[in-house]
Amino acid sequence: MSSQLFDAIENLGKEKGIDKDVLIEALEAALISAYKKNFKSATNVRVELDEKAGTMRVFSRKTVVEEVEDNQQEISLDEAKRIDPNYVIEDIIEVEVTPKDFGRIAAQAAKQVVTQRVREAERGVIFSEYADREEDVMTGIIQRIDPRFVYVNLGKIEAKLPEAEQMPTEDYQVHDRLKVFVTKVENTSKGPQIYISRSHPGLLKRLFEMEVPEIYDGVVEIKSVAREAGDRSKIAVYAEDQDIDPVGSCVGQKGQRVQAIVNELKGEKIDIVEWSEDPVVYVSNALSPSKVIEVLVNEEEKSTTVIVPDYQLSLAIGKRGQNARLAAKLTGWKIDIKSESEAREEGLVTVQEESDYADFEEDLFE
Repeated sequence: MSSQLFDAIENLGKEKGIDKDVLIEALEAALISAYKKNFKSATNVRVELDEKAGTMRVFSRKTVVEEVEDNQQEISLDEAKRIDPNYVIEDIIEVEVTPKDFGRIAAQAAKQVVTQRVREAERGVIFSEYADREEDVMTGIIQRIDPRFVYVNLGKIEAKLPEAEQMPTEDYQVHDRLKVFVTKVENTSKGPQIYISRSHPGLLKRLFEMEVPEIYDGVVEIKSVAREAGDRSKIAVYAEDQDIDPVGSCVGQKGQRVQAIVNELKGEKIDIVEWSEDPVVYVSNALSPSKVIEVLVNEEEKSTTVIVPDYQLSLAIGKRGQNARLAAKLTGWKIDIKSESEAREEGLVTVQEESDYADFEEDLFE
């Protein structure tokens, strides 16, 4: 019976991808539990497993004392010396107490405990496998949907897509395949739990890393991302090498690279702008596609006043203020947009600047 049990442990370990030593430890714990339960023993016991011989032996561990107060836990010095004259006070003596039918009883009692340990070990393997995927993109298939979550199968585990992390423009259907951003992986009492997102800015960043080799290789760097999922996003990129066009690298030939990402995000518009350490240049770029005449910077308040041509005001602000809002998120600067007419009325324009604006408008309409 014991040999069969060891064979079963080994096969189970191979099948589940669990270290055999983990299962052996679980078996030892199960056998100790079985012994104490079936033989109503409170004794400190140790189980010895011999895989080669296919045997299981139980040893009672007793402390050598001068005067015995607990027969299950202690043994007198006189009795200990009859076993071995070298024993002294506080030594631990092990006495074999393996019952004749222990193999049958143990196998039956251990089954549930070993099953539980196997389940825990499996959970540990799954957690280890997915823990490193936090803040990464994975592809999964929608398994089921309820009012709170969309459940996505990621292979060995089902991840949760909360309502707050779903894209408002997407209609999720069972069996749909989609890419998701892993926001959190945690090991709970119910096993590993993975939470994912379709609206997180990190998803956009990872998709660009996957689609643009220059970003993956580190030649082009993503400096910032601002996103209103399902509608519009802005991403700021930078290349230290002046010979490399970071925006062009992300757009790709005939827009193929960015279009692949737009398709994955079901038509979400994406503005790709060049990052600059100069706030004047950066804020101007961030307000794309609007043209900017001037950017007035207040370093102390980290705010800017942006002056745009009158006919570009609505474009600069965007529908429901979206363009300005995303530009502020992207740059980290407060942005107050004013038309050229407003700027003149408020005295923000000097005589020289007015001349510059006229030249600017003339260039625009040539």
